[in-house]
Amino acid sequence: MDTMSATVAPARCAASVAGARESTRHFLQDLLPAVAAEAADTVILVVSELVTNALRHGGGTWTLNLTAHPDSIEVAVHDRSPHAPRMRTPDLNDGTGGFGWPMVNCLAHTTAVTHHPAGGKTVSALLAR
Repeated sequence: MDTMSATVAPARCAASVAGARESTRHFLQDLLPAVAAEAADTVILVVSELVTNALRHGGGTWTLNLTAHPDSIEVAVHDRSPHAPRMRTPDLNDGTGGFGWPMVNCLAHTTAVTHHPAGGKTVSALLAR
């Protein structure tokens, strides 16, 4: 299988998280060989988390890039914030979060944050196919 990529256009509303999940489902469904259901669910969960973080913490505008490699799926979310996600103690009382980035790091083979000279960053995760 050759590498296959797709870009999802930037969006600015909470409904865009659902759109990112739907676009990811379509991308995964078009791949041959097919992606196992559990792996697809994991990719969709990571997309949801990274896009949500871009909306909440990254200036609200994001771009999602998905790349299928023979043995993995790469999820990359670009946003305008220079601030990298950080590990923190999850908030069990006030609902301020802290669960997502540790979850992404647990599910992914690798994660990376790339800062861009023109501003912003890309947060990427490499997941099993």
